[in-house]
Amino acid sequence: MIAQARGRFLRVAPRKARLVVDLIRGKYTDEALSLLRFTPKNAAKTVEALLKSAISNAEQRDDVNVDNLYISKISVDGGPSLKRFRAAPMGRAVRVLKRTSHITIELDEKER
Repeated sequence: MIAQARGRFLRVAPRKARLVVDLIRGKYTDEALSLLRFTPKNAAKTVEALLKSAISNAEQRDDVNVDNLYISKISVDGGPSLKRFRAAPMGRAVRVLKRTSHITIELDEKER
């Protein structure tokens, strides 16, 4: 592992974030960034910002060629849910769960 970035308590449901994360798993970073830029999912913006952070973390090291970085590991875990209530018929209330995610990206280096 060359560099890593971790986003915690992100306001995107884990199920929706995994759809975006599965698109870029194992790809080189420049290819992943272009994929994320044109993916019409809301979670793509969050994952793109996190990937840029991981690339920036890798640039801090002197022995790393940024052009050879690829996503070696990326995972989405569920975070705590915000519990809210919504009005329902006949004077009732229904619980609404606003889910959060923890996303971890690890970058490594390999020759093209």
